Amino acid sequence: MDQNKIRSLGDELYAALRSQSTLAPLTEREEGITIEDAYHISLRMVSQRVKCDSERIVGKKIGVTSKPVQDMLGVFQPDFGFLTDRMEFADKAVIPIAGNMIQPRAEGEIAFRLKADLSGPGVTEQDVLDATATIMPCFEIVDSRIHDWNIKIQDTVADNASCGVYVLGKNEVNPRDFDLPNLKMQIFKNGEFHSEGLGSAVQGNPLTAVAWLANTLGEFGIPFKAGELILSGSLAPLIPVQAGDKMSLEIAGIGGCSCAFS
Repeated sequence: MDQNKIRSLGDELYAALRSQSTLAPLTEREEGITIEDAYHISLRMVSQRVKCDSERIVGKKIGVTSKPVQDMLGVFQPDFGFLTDRMEFADKAVIPIAGNMIQPRAEGEIAFRLKADLSGPGVTEQDVLDATATIMPCFEIVDSRIHDWNIKIQDTVADNASCGVYVLGKNEVNPRDFDLPNLKMQIFKNGEFHSEGLGSAVQGNPLTAVAWLANTLGEFGIPFKAGELILSGSLAPLIPVQAGDKMSLEIAGIGGCSCAFS
């Protein structure tokens, strides 16, 4: 795909983000679009957020890692994208949907805060653990600029991995003190139990998912940096949310986080 087309599609996605509108799937419009094309489109979209809105990149994310999410979306390999400071909300935040998101869905995750740089290829689970300062509970509220979530892998990668916003729990812990694949998360919607999942839902181990992300971005020359936040993927199915909903989650032995929507 030529650079003019990449810029044009990236600008379309940025305009959809800001106008709270949706686009037809890129995979229906651009025959032969590759994941690499999609990645460069996402870079254009994110660069517009940095340039036009003074947003700052503060981390990375992996998505579509667990089987329940893959089955729900019909996308059967992980996506990857960038986090900005404007996406972050504090624990117990009330998040406005109007003017902020289009078709949001909540997912419970484990977030990693790094204390050292990591650069793929060749990053292992032990490398990830060595580079991690803390982990914490997290809600990622994913959103899509593609109409009706009708996405293939190229659509979601181009759309910056369907990033919306995220909410971090206050309790940060040392990951070395926990058996990460067996961490159990329970998710509640409007005060009622909704679903649950284990750390093993994301590629068998959250460390494996983060290593995959480091190695995948490393192929594009993008490192992880000390201080960055890495979202490791949803442990349970995505949950559609609307104004008036309240979400909370708990990870056994660690704590939780919550948010509401207006």
